[in-house]
This record gives sequence, structure tokens and C-alpha cells, in this order.
Amino acid sequence: MTTNEQVRSVDVAILGAGTAGLGARRAAKAAGASVVMIDPGPFGTTCARVGCMPSKLLIAAADAAHHARHARQFGVHTESVRVDGKAALARVQKERDRFVGFVLDLIDEVRQENELIEGRGKLVAPNRIAIEGKGEVEFHQLVVATGSSPFVPPPFRPLLSAADVLLTNEDVFELEDLPESLLVVGLGVIGLELGQAFHRLGVRTALLGVGGAVGPIRDPDVKAEALRVLGAELDLHPQYELKSVERSAKGVRIRFVDSRGEERDEEFSRVLMAAGRRSNLHQLGLEHAGVRADDAGRFLIDPDTLQLGSAPIFVAGDVNGLHPLLHEASDDGRIAGANAARFPDVRAARRRTPLAIAFTDPQIAIVGSGYDGLSACEAMAGEVDFGDQGRARVHGINAGKVRLYAERHRGTLVGAELFGPRAEHLAHLLAWAVQAQLTVDDALAMPFYHPVVEEGVRTALRDLNANLRHGAPIKCPVSEVGVGG
Repeated sequence: MTTNEQVRSVDVAILGAGTAGLGARRAAKAAGASVVMIDPGPFGTTCARVGCMPSKLLIAAADAAHHARHARQFGVHTESVRVDGKAALARVQKERDRFVGFVLDLIDEVRQENELIEGRGKLVAPNRIAIEGKGEVEFHQLVVATGSSPFVPPPFRPLLSAADVLLTNEDVFELEDLPESLLVVGLGVIGLELGQAFHRLGVRTALLGVGGAVGPIRDPDVKAEALRVLGAELDLHPQYELKSVERSAKGVRIRFVDSRGEERDEEFSRVLMAAGRRSNLHQLGLEHAGVRADDAGRFLIDPDTLQLGSAPIFVAGDVNGLHPLLHEASDDGRIAGANAARFPDVRAARRRTPLAIAFTDPQIAIVGSGYDGLSACEAMAGEVDFGDQGRARVHGINAGKVRLYAERHRGTLVGAELFGPRAEHLAHLLAWAVQAQLTVDDALAMPFYHPVVEEGVRTALRDLNANLRHGAPIKCPVSEVGVGG
């Protein structure tokens, strides 16, 4: 689009050029629609630029330091471990930029096909978007894939003006050196992963959460084990009472009552805000398309079609608040782009079995709907304690608990919650089993080699099998499900 163009007309306009937006573009074009993507940048997707890839690079450095310090259990002695923070972060940034480069190549292709407008777009009429300094786009259908933004709780908002103190996942990977100390606010996946990583890299770190939550874990038995294991390593406080927080000469001073009931008055050089993210839906002028949020501030999004109310608008990726994970965002883009292109012939899509992983140590994983998803069935549970699992003991990683869930009457596997070694791999096997609707007997008939960590899954399956025959159903939680921004 040239500067003298005032209005451009397309079948499908796409707000956002991240994972979901790029997926929507592919699907809409495959269906024969003309498209244009609108995004102010920076480009590179959340995952590659400020999310999953740089965080795993930081975790890899932290794991290397941790394993070196704990090699003595194998009779291997490293007299001292020195972490070069500048070198560690330089590698994070170098490799991160490499991953981002692959995405930028895709963006260049979109640009060369004249399907990208670089600017911030906002609805000004039911079928019209205005882009700052770039004219307007007239569309028949719209895909919104504008992502989410870090949330800063009110007590910490005075720090927003302190760029030298307050960090989020969107700027923490730009640090040139490790901070002297770090306060992590939030015990979701981001807070746990990065908090543990900085701790293992030698940064004095404290982690604060709300309501006792530990990442995505909801099963009380799994959560108790996670609190025990992580609490033994980290200055971890899933519940705390904030007394005050303010700027100080060293960075920030915070007074709080920790999980043990002790009042603390400490200073930290940096604060990593990991208290969740909020949808960017409210910033797009959707009211001009006749779409408004309810009294709770949520938009009505069909989780099966991703349609926003009855409007010709489809919401994909983190912005919809439904599936804030890269592989789900990619699927969202495909679903939203296809439905936008063929509107009003909107079709429900078959989703994959939910799978979420936190790369802490031990790792955390949720398969299916996890413990919260058991409210609709009479479920049975089986478990394994990894404290005495053979292969895990060989490697000195014998900590954690895994719980599997099956429907009581048919014995069909419906989900799992995992906190344990190599959970990223175990969770994939279990997700495949759930999606294939295997029964416990079916899964036990599968091959298990010896000695491998996967034998722990067999132990849990055997426990679940026995409980199906002789045990009592677990008490299912009652969960409330909300969708939208």
C-alpha cells in the first residue's frame, strides 16, 4: 500500500502478524480470499522474540550451572562454578535473534506480496479499519490476532515509570548482564520458569504468588509435591500479604508477609512482573462493529468457531484468552482464517487434546483438561511418586508426582497432571493416548522398555487400573469456564 492510497479493499483483513495471524493468512488464501495483514511491529512472533524460545535459552544456561554444581553426587567434582552473566545473556540474544530471523523471512514474503501494512489499525466503521498514517482498509471479514500484554497489578503500577527496575517477559531478555537481585511477582509459567532460571544463575531471587497457585497445577496432591520440591530450592511464596512497595536507591523496597507468616523488609535491584497477561481486544474499536463486552469485560467468543458474537469477526491466538500457547495459536489462526474466508459458512473445528508444559525443574505438564476438567465425569485417579523411580534415581532427578485420570465406567483415559522428570516427553505420550481414546487396559498393553522414565507412567496406569476395579472415585472439582477478553 503506497502513501497516496486512501482505501484498500480485501475479503479478509487480519489484525496482527504473529503466529495466529500468519496461520490465518495461509488458511484464508488457501480458501481463495484476498487478504491484508496489519501490524505495527516489532515482528517475529511472541514465542520466538519474547516467549518460549528465549526463555528456554535462559533455562538451558541455568540448567548447565545447576548440573555442574550438583555433579558431586556422581563422584564428579567441580571445584567452583562461575557464571558469566554477560556471556550467558549474549548467547540467549544471539540464538533468539536467529529464531526471530526465520519469522522475519516469512514477513518479508508477505511484504513482497503487498499483503502487509505496517501500522496500528483500529476499527472506525463496521467494515473499515484506519491505520495510522497509512489510509484505510475496507474488508468483508476480519481476523483479530493482536495478542496480549503483560498485566501489572495496581500496587506495582507506580513502577511502570521505572524502566531501570520493572521488567516483563517483553524486555527481560534484553538485559546485558544478570541483575544482583530479582523479585518475581507471579507464579504462573513465566514466573516459575524465569524465577528458577535466574536463581540457578546465581541471582538472589524471591518469588511471590497469589492464592496458593503453582503454575497450571490444580490437583491438590500434585501441587503439594511441587510446593515441597520447589520450596526446598527457591525462596517461594505462593501466598503473601503485601504491606508496601516503593522505589529505593538499590531498585525497589518491598515489605510483605511471606507464606510462613514472617514479615520481611527487603530491597531488590529488579522486579520481574509475571502476574499474567491481558487480551488486547479492548483497544481495537470493536464497538464500531456493533460488538461490546459484557458487564464483566468479556467478549462472547465461540470456542469452536472463534467467531465473535454474530459478527463477521474471528478472534485467534492469545487475544481470545482461550488457548494461550503457540501450537494452539497456530490452530486458532487456521480455524479463524478458514471461517473468515468462507463466511457465513462457519464451521466448528475439531481441536487437539489440550497439552500445556512448564519447563521448570522438575517439569510441569497438564494433559487434557487436567484436574479442573473432571467436573463433567465420575473420574478415577492413579499415580506414581518419582522419588523412588528407577531411571530417575540413576540420574539423580528422582522427585515429583504424576496423576492420571480415567472415566470410571469405561476406563477411558481423560487427562493427567504431571510434576516430574522429563514430563515434556511423558505428557506427549499421554496426550496421544487421550486423543486416541485409549482405555487404561489399552495403554498398559503398549510396550515399555527398561530402564526408562516412561516406566513411571506404567506404574501410574497400574495404580489407576487397580482403583478402577476396587477404589473410590476422586472428588471432582467444580470449575467455571469463561471465554474472551
